[in-house]
Formats: sequence, C-alpha cells, structure tokens
Amino acid sequence: MNAIISASELASALAGAHPPVLLDVRWQLSLAAAAGEPPFDGRAAYRAGHLPGAVFVDLDEELASPPGGRGRHPLPDLEVFGAAMRRAGVSSAAPVVVYDGGLGWGAARAWWLLRWTGHPDVRVLDGGLPSWEGPLETSVPQPTEGDFVPAPGAAGLLDADGAAALARSGVLLDARAGERYRGEVEPIDRVGGHIPGAVSAPTTENVGADGRFLPAGELGARFKELGVSQDSPVGVYCGSGVSAAHEVLALAVAGVPAALYVGSWSEWSSDPGRPVAVGPDPQ
Repeated sequence: MNAIISASELASALAGAHPPVLLDVRWQLSLAAAAGEPPFDGRAAYRAGHLPGAVFVDLDEELASPPGGRGRHPLPDLEVFGAAMRRAGVSSAAPVVVYDGGLGWGAARAWWLLRWTGHPDVRVLDGGLPSWEGPLETSVPQPTEGDFVPAPGAAGLLDADGAAALARSGVLLDARAGERYRGEVEPIDRVGGHIPGAVSAPTTENVGADGRFLPAGELGARFKELGVSQDSPVGVYCGSGVSAAHEVLALAVAGVPAALYVGSWSEWSSDPGRPVAVGPDPQ
C-alpha cells in the first residue's frame, strides 16, 4: 500500500462505499512564542475551513507528551493517543487519511504513530490541504466512536543509544536544515551540531515547489546518494521527531523502511555527556 494519497484519489475514496476517516493535523514549528508573539493556532485554522468530515487532532497535546528530558515532542501517553484516535472515529478495520496545512510534518507524525501502534491502513494526503480542490466545511463533525487500541511496536523506533549505534552500523539521517546540522545556528536547542556519524538530509529536499513528494524513483536516487541501500538499516532524527517522521514517510514512498528517533536532537543535545559533531563532515 502506498503511504501517500493524491487529492483526486482521496475524492474518489470519499465517494466510495468505505470512505476513510479524515484527520486534520495542522501544526507548524513556531518560534513566535520566544519573540512574544502568538504561536500558530491549528485549531483556529481548522475551524476556518477543513475537509468535509475531518476531525482536528492536536499534535502537541495528543500526538506527544509534554516536553522534558525526552525531548520537545516525546511519544504520547498511549491512553491519551488511543482516546484521541477513537474520538476521531479511528477503527482498526477502517482506512485513515491524514492531512495538514501543506508542509506535511504534522500529518507525517500522525501517520507514523498510527503505523507504529499497529494501524494497517493509513496514508497522508500528498500536498496537504492546498492540494484539495473540493469544498471545505466549518462545522465540527461528531463521528461515531472508533475502536482503535494502540499496540506499539509495528514500526521502527530508536532511542538515543540506538541512534548512536545506527550511525556506526547503518545510515542515520539528520532531517533538519543543513545549517543546524553543521552547528552554524541553533535557534531552539542547547547546542548546535549533529549526532556523530549522522548524514545531513534535510527533509525539505524530499518535496517539490508544490509541497508534494518527489516521484518515488527520484527519492530513491536521493537516498542512495546519501548512502541508503536496501541492505543497510536506516534511521532518521530531526529536532523533536516531527520533520523526521516526514522523512520516514519519504523513505516509505521510495520503498525503504526506516526507524524514527523520536527524542531527536532536542533529547540528544540536552545531555552534556553526549558527543556533538559540527561542520559538514558526519564525524
């Protein structure tokens, strides 16, 4: 099953006998709070207009635990996550489509969590809301309660030690912007740089100007140039496990399974005892 779905394919699926459950996960990494400005409000954006029948899911509250020693977006409490999915109408036997405002990061986080906890049929709307040409609605739906119960372990998960080991034994991709990888700037975390051995692979380079994923063949060629092969274990991290989920999704489009280091740089860099590499060289 393809991990993404086009807007036209989604329109057909919604008109079919077994339409998918729609989750709206609009979220943006925002530095506005540090500047004293209001942060992005995904719920307000949802209420202004969303795909018909879609239910809003809050990334910070339902797809992550509160920030702390395990990073800015640690794994969510499974009871909270499961309750949020059931409230949105998610059931194990029904397909799910997730979308966001177009960046794809928030949707990918929900996609990865559902896959990690055992949902067999979940896809991301390629290009997000901007790709949708149909009508929008502002009413808030009340779907029938779903039956999905999270059963973690179906997809790869890395902790800090696992990420460090994978950087030596396989390929560990750093999905952040190149300047953060090199340690030239660090607007959020304690220190800049990267996990020793990790390869710079900004997730923004997996999509075209329209925000849609590059064709699978082009993605495969890109990852091959970065050292990825079918025989090598692959992992991805970013700042807090959100944009890295988008890179795991891009790898899935290319046919490459990959693990996610959810704690990512926000967890790694919080411990002064962990090594930090700077500059363009992985080591």
